[in-house]
Amino acid sequence: MSSIDSSGTFTLGDRTVKRLGYGAMQLAGPGVFGPPRDHDAALDVLREAVARGVNHIDTSDFYGPHVTNLLIREALAPYSDDLTIVTKIGARRGADGSWLPAFSSEALTLAVHDNLRNLGLDVLDVVNLRIMVDAHGPAEGSIEAPLTVLAELQRRGFVRHIGLSNVTSAQIEEARRIAEIVCVQNQYNLAHRGDDALIDKLAHDGIAYVPFFPLGGFNPLQSSTLSGVAQRLGATPMQVALAWLLGRAPNILLIPGTSSVAHLIENLTAAELDLPEDAARELDGVAMAA
Repeated sequence: MSSIDSSGTFTLGDRTVKRLGYGAMQLAGPGVFGPPRDHDAALDVLREAVARGVNHIDTSDFYGPHVTNLLIREALAPYSDDLTIVTKIGARRGADGSWLPAFSSEALTLAVHDNLRNLGLDVLDVVNLRIMVDAHGPAEGSIEAPLTVLAELQRRGFVRHIGLSNVTSAQIEEARRIAEIVCVQNQYNLAHRGDDALIDKLAHDGIAYVPFFPLGGFNPLQSSTLSGVAQRLGATPMQVALAWLLGRAPNILLIPGTSSVAHLIENLTAAELDLPEDAARELDGVAMAA
């Protein structure tokens, strides 16, 4: 059985996780709303991920809502001691599946307790505060008020560590004056590289960077350069894209998502792919051509 040990590890607060993890978002129904098409298949994916060495799972109670957390609990509880489950708060779902900000003290507190209940935990390993100044990408604006609420929930023992999602560099600096930040979760991939400088700064400071949509998300990566490198290496384009991310910086943690066991195995195998320096340099040009 293939494992992911060759991808290395990084620390999230007091937790050590393998750099190639799993994102549970795609286990919910279409549009990350409602139940999965195949309940048992969703459980199989989670169990296979852990069986193959994954010890970092990313989720949120607003996936579904509640769907992915309940699936994780059904598939994996009682949890192994080395499994780190990272969740996020700061949004809620409308009845039509829309994504809405949820930043009030009451909403954030309820979200933490919903995550605790649905995951079956007494304390959450890591909670990312998802900033919704602009749902389509990071936008400036103070995050002091919601982060202070989350820091108080941490002080009360419901949360071990705090991360941020969809944030600017200025918001990260503001946050670090309020609480210790162990990870940042922004959009980043081979073609979407606006956070290059931020990644390097976070690496210097020992803070994990967790790119969402590492394979392009709802618009999968497409590049003749990527396809050409993959063909030469005898790999899939998505494996090459993940391998490039693992080589980009030591603090990058990957959480590619899928609802398929076969696709999960394909993603995890990216940790074993040796990406030659000339191929990496060639791939570096994809963003400039995008």
